[in-house]
Amino acid sequence: MKKFNIRKVLDGLTAVSSSSSATAQPGTRENDVIQETLQSEHFQLCKTVRHGFPHQPSSMAFDPVQKILAVGTQSGALRLFGRAGVECYCQHESGAAVIQLQFLINEGALVSALADDSIHLWNLRQKLPAILHSLKFNRERITYCHLPFQSKWLYIGTERGNIHIVNVESFTLSGYVIMWNKAIELSTKTHPGPVVHISDNPMDEGKLLIGFECGIVVLWDLKSKKADYRYNYDEAIHSVAWHHEGKQFVCSHSDGTLTTWNVRAPAKPAQTITPHGKQPKDGKKPEPCKPILKVEYKTTRAGDPFMVLSGGLSYDTVGRRACLTVMHGKSTAVLEMDYPIVDFLTLCETPYPNDFQEPYAVVVLLEKDLVVIDLGQIGYPIFENPYPLTIHESPVTCCEYFADCPAELIPALYSVGSRQKRQGYSKKEWPISGGNWGQGTQSYPEIIITGHADGSIKFWDASALMLQVLYKLKTAKVFERARGKEEKPSTDIVEEDPFAIQTLSWCPESRMLCVAGVSAHVIIYRFSKQEVTTEVVQLLEVRMQCELSDVDSPDPGGDQTPTLPTPGASSSPQENEAPTHPSTGSNSTDGPRDNIPCLQVRSSPLKQSPGYQVELVIQLVWVSGEPPQQITSLAVNSSYGLVVFGNSSGLAVVDYLQKTLLLNMGTTELYSPSDPYPRQPRSPRKARQPSAALCDSNDGSNASEDRCKSPTSGTPSPCNSDDEPKQQNFIERVKSKSRRFSKTVANDFDAKDNSFSRSRSSSVTSIDRESREAISSFHFCESFPRKTENLLSPSLLVGTTQGSVLVVALSLPPSGDQRLQQPVSISSCGTLVRLKGGVLTMALLDATGALLPPPYEPWYDPNASDEEKEKSRRRRPASPPSSQEGQDSQYAVVCSEKQAKVVALPSQADIYKHNITESSFVLRADVVQMAGASCIACFCANGHIMTLSLPSLRPLLDVNYLPLTDMRIARTFCFSNLGQALYLTSPTEIQRITYSQETCDNLQEMLSELFTPVETPEAPNRGFFKGLFGGGAQSLDREDLFGEMAAGKASRSLAQHIPGPGGMEGMKGAASGVVGELARARIALDERGQKLGELEERTAAMMASADSFSKHAHDMMLKYKDKKWYQL
Repeated sequence: MKKFNIRKVLDGLTAVSSSSSATAQPGTRENDVIQETLQSEHFQLCKTVRHGFPHQPSSMAFDPVQKILAVGTQSGALRLFGRAGVECYCQHESGAAVIQLQFLINEGALVSALADDSIHLWNLRQKLPAILHSLKFNRERITYCHLPFQSKWLYIGTERGNIHIVNVESFTLSGYVIMWNKAIELSTKTHPGPVVHISDNPMDEGKLLIGFECGIVVLWDLKSKKADYRYNYDEAIHSVAWHHEGKQFVCSHSDGTLTTWNVRAPAKPAQTITPHGKQPKDGKKPEPCKPILKVEYKTTRAGDPFMVLSGGLSYDTVGRRACLTVMHGKSTAVLEMDYPIVDFLTLCETPYPNDFQEPYAVVVLLEKDLVVIDLGQIGYPIFENPYPLTIHESPVTCCEYFADCPAELIPALYSVGSRQKRQGYSKKEWPISGGNWGQGTQSYPEIIITGHADGSIKFWDASALMLQVLYKLKTAKVFERARGKEEKPSTDIVEEDPFAIQTLSWCPESRMLCVAGVSAHVIIYRFSKQEVTTEVVQLLEVRMQCELSDVDSPDPGGDQTPTLPTPGASSSPQENEAPTHPSTGSNSTDGPRDNIPCLQVRSSPLKQSPGYQVELVIQLVWVSGEPPQQITSLAVNSSYGLVVFGNSSGLAVVDYLQKTLLLNMGTTELYSPSDPYPRQPRSPRKARQPSAALCDSNDGSNASEDRCKSPTSGTPSPCNSDDEPKQQNFIERVKSKSRRFSKTVANDFDAKDNSFSRSRSSSVTSIDRESREAISSFHFCESFPRKTENLLSPSLLVGTTQGSVLVVALSLPPSGDQRLQQPVSISSCGTLVRLKGGVLTMALLDATGALLPPPYEPWYDPNASDEEKEKSRRRRPASPPSSQEGQDSQYAVVCSEKQAKVVALPSQADIYKHNITESSFVLRADVVQMAGASCIACFCANGHIMTLSLPSLRPLLDVNYLPLTDMRIARTFCFSNLGQALYLTSPTEIQRITYSQETCDNLQEMLSELFTPVETPEAPNRGFFKGLFGGGAQSLDREDLFGEMAAGKASRSLAQHIPGPGGMEGMKGAASGVVGELARARIALDERGQKLGELEERTAAMMASADSFSKHAHDMMLKYKDKKWYQL
């Protein structure tokens, strides 16, 4: 885990800071007594956990005793999985692809080999694994590694065909080298190619089987340093697998054949089969097939052996999906996979290679999934995967994070979600079951909601650093689906993924959900535990347009009714006649499209399962040949029964209880005549061009051709820290894209993702698009809509992309029947405050500085009986006491892309202002609660994460977390309460981080443990006769062969040893609490005892040496005692 140095900002410096200014207003004395409890010591930033499928996996390994699975990726990441909830993420600093992984079985260690020709030893006995040693090869490229069970000598095969041997304890090279020219026959004229396989004979550790790419296999005698047998085949080898008795092995080849060889018969294969080849009748060789990339040969005590292989399909199966073939006795099962196979492993009962293997499952690593197949049941069913690996099932387009939710929410979502589970899984327990859960102290409920490109929404339980899917909602069910290209409606504004979720608003207390999609549609959902069938889906069509003439004369008196009265914006629910019979609008080939929605709501009855059920669908319609602008902001309030949404044309307020449109107004009309509204210059347009707000001016090229990419696309930014012009250009592109959601999702693994396709509708000019003021945020509240008022009333704050915060007053009828019959009246009250940059978030504080959440109605089941509804429903909470004359009792907090301001209400006086950034801009800002107080959390495009105190806007945290940013992070980053945040770090993975010092301090306890002490199974019994006649497994003292005494030292220039940061010091640092102290004491005692023992041995040796010298001197004295000097 990487911890960051935090620039602590002293509280006293804010008064003289050039970027922050605080001005006390006359008559606002309450703010002097607000005690702010949050200090910079409460904040620290660190990564916590990473969830989801490893992006672009490249290798895999399994520890059969510890029951831990490791997956390596092309970006140098390591993901380790144990039982459900036990996950770990680590990263190689170089970022090179992981080509192979090898566990030191039951030792709590793992060896990784990377594409940059380095090998690393990871210590898994600590909660955050660290590298103990690294070895970087300088002259040779690593192609294959093999570590025998219970051995400390690692064999490393290279591209040149040589094999080097590494001591994994010291990570030093042995002087023993197997050179390729010694391994192959002298008569061979060509190089055999890279080493593609190394393994020792299960029954004789002294015999090493070496497979070369060209098709040559060599059985090498380690003691005599020569080849015993050589096996030649004229097709390239991809993998080799032993029979456990060590008398036979199987090779898989590039022509789709499997050759079985008897060890003592190297002349020709004992058997050659082509599993998927068509057998000709005339006895000729079968037609060649695709290469068999891997084969595993596993024996059973009771029945036939299993042969599992990937690849090898016939060439005429074009377009067929990747398959795994399981051959057992005379039966052959071909299992189709959803994605290409990266690797597979057969899980066996024993770690010993010389025993019956007894395979029970196959783990298959696919490009975008992990599948485990049960070999013990008929039909080979798959196990139900307990890990949250389906985040990317459809690419994620938006993300929201809710920490500290109502406690009953997770059980309610789980109960309706459990009915959605698929059937037909294996009945056995998940076989990857190692590790232990962390002892987390955080007990508050956390929910993550992800919106996807196919229109689905997933609710995840994210409590206690885990992630589990609770419930999935498919919003596309509300609409008719086009059955073919001919039937595809010509009114869509996106070519792909027309149902993609763009933004969502969720009220956890009332369980109201409102989602906006890319086809300018809004769907309102209620939560119910009962199934219903909706005969007719309630539909409301809204005609939003912003004519240039609208700018001049806003009419403050005419805002009770839609400003653009059209049949499509009527105040009664439109039934399905409008979409199903588009004759109400103009859609002929001659005239422009008008009054037509982008999608067709289904006309047949809709069966709605328990969970979220459609209350109302709102669709924006085409206006005079121009498609509706995509929705940029959305809010729902259960207490008022209102939904509000906005785009670059203006905003609309809908009463979802009465199913009526209350307000449809251009942004400029919200300003009162007294507001000094800045008139932006506009580019003249000769003809109205369709505008889907899908395009994005990209380096001055034609906007209509440049469809900007989806937020799921994984292209990193092109900028470097020393490349300012490029960085500025990239930041501008992120800024423009983050405001408008584009063509949703292209496949991240596709090359076409990098190209731009022509939009169905061309864009308006970029000058006009940028100057048009769009709605960027909303906030429902009980506040003072006008400066002169002292009574609290329902209000709506509206933030725009040009930094204005406007106030709209809401007048609601009494609750009950009157609420459903009498109209809601709305009036615009003009500007509250202006800031630099677009408004991102707004909130309200009371006179003590405490956060005032929007009013809400408690949840009730809409399908329950009227009596039950009345029991659970309460009247809207009474308004808090009104403000006394001349005193302020509320503070509005507003944060934009550049600034934060605090405004006193009802006086509307600016109290505090803070300029957050000059050179960059804020991508995401949230007002969050933490440690019993509230603050503003910001994420900037330059990678900085900052927090500001409330209400004084003192900087509390500023960390440069992500030096570069990309569209996916910009789109999905979100903060939550209690110091939590997350973003999509890849198309398939969620990275969670914390900015809370308390969470950072407790992280060690909360993380799961990978290593647990487990007894290694007993070695297989050799039996009486095998022991008598020597037929059992032959062991080998490798130390005698590979040690420095026997083999000498290896060339220093061959590889460079790099001690890792995770050595003994790292282990000592990772250990915590009493157990850690005891362990350290034990280590110290061991070291002390060892030193005392060495001292004792040295003293004894010196005494023996002294005795020997004394005896020798005495003998010499006796010899020469009686001799004269001349006799010497």
